[in-house]
Amino acid sequence: MPRPTLKLPAKPAPATTEADSESRSFSRKPARAGAKVPKQSAAQRASSDAAKAARLAAAAERTAKAGDRPPRATSRFKDEAPRRPARPAEPARSETSGNSETPHPREVRAPERPKAYPKRGIARSTGARALPPARPYGERPAPRADQERRSAAPRVQPRPQPTVESALKPIPEHLQARNAAPYATASDEARTPRRPLNEPPRLAKQISEMCQCSRREADEWIENGWVRVDGVVVSTLGTRVHPNAKIEIQEEASKHQTESVTILLNKPLDMASGKTEGSEAALQLIRPENRWAEDETRFNFKPTHLRGLALAGKLDPESTGMLVFTQEGSVARRITGDDTRLEKEYMVRVEGELSPEGLKLLNHGLALDDVKLKRAQVSWQNEQQLRFVLHESKKRQIQRMCELVGLRVTSIKRIRIGSVSLGKLPAGQWRYLRENERF
Repeated sequence: MPRPTLKLPAKPAPATTEADSESRSFSRKPARAGAKVPKQSAAQRASSDAAKAARLAAAAERTAKAGDRPPRATSRFKDEAPRRPARPAEPARSETSGNSETPHPREVRAPERPKAYPKRGIARSTGARALPPARPYGERPAPRADQERRSAAPRVQPRPQPTVESALKPIPEHLQARNAAPYATASDEARTPRRPLNEPPRLAKQISEMCQCSRREADEWIENGWVRVDGVVVSTLGTRVHPNAKIEIQEEASKHQTESVTILLNKPLDMASGKTEGSEAALQLIRPENRWAEDETRFNFKPTHLRGLALAGKLDPESTGMLVFTQEGSVARRITGDDTRLEKEYMVRVEGELSPEGLKLLNHGLALDDVKLKRAQVSWQNEQQLRFVLHESKKRQIQRMCELVGLRVTSIKRIRIGSVSLGKLPAGQWRYLRENERF
């Protein structure tokens, strides 16, 4: 038996008029999935048609008032809407015209003159000729003045080739003298002869290569007389010897170690501590004959002990006392450095009257060159002598401090630096720094 089917009534044909399509497009809402769109009643369709007619009338009225605008398209498609005509360009307004409608005429500028460049080979700034002027193709340049002189000068005849007969002739005396002194000038003033290209090496270099030591140690061995060259003692630095020479080194050199020494000197009166013209330097007093007899250090005086000695802390010519010469840079920095903390003790003889307030100012409260001095320790040693303990070193510091409190200095003697004191060292003599002494 066939299954019965349900037949639905046929749907009415859709409206083809423009009014029906427009009313349907404005009144219908989009149907959701599974939702049924209700039909419009006759009253709804009449109200939508009336609203549409009112909108069209209002649009026509606005178009009539504007006059230059076409009526707005009623189609839903953008491509069918007519485009607006372009507005005519407004005349340009000048900045100075303000609100006036008539623009000012523009200023007519004169055409610029073409730039004038100098000719080829002429500098723009100075006008000097930098390059030779251009010449036509194929023309040769004019000869210069020096070339004319060269062409006018006679040519030097070529030197004749030596022959057997000329070689057998004796050499003239003037040629012999010229060959004997090849560096003599036209005025017979001999120049310093040049060093030959292949000169022998220095002795210190050969020793350092032979014994695997430094140049400084080799120089010390040479100065101490421990080196023999072909059986002869050589003690002069910078000596050059033949590479095949026989070099002998004594056993004392192998036991010797490079040592840095520090020397204390008791500076006498009226002697400069540094090298100055017209006065003997204190460094010249460091000789074997001026060494203190009671010096019990293990060092034996050697010429190398004088090399590279630096003075740590100068004294004025009218001052006496301890001077320190050292080969160690660390010792010099600890004594003369800006951040040094070593005390320096002086015995100062003065003249004048010192009040208790002046003694307080000497201890703390004075300033030199607008810089406040560090705290010092100043006390009376006897009726005419003051004891100064300073922690800094300025030029003529003690003399200037005493002048500020009404005193005049007659003598100054430095007796101690740090923990090292001068002791019984006589004036004009020196000694080595002991092993138990440290700055």
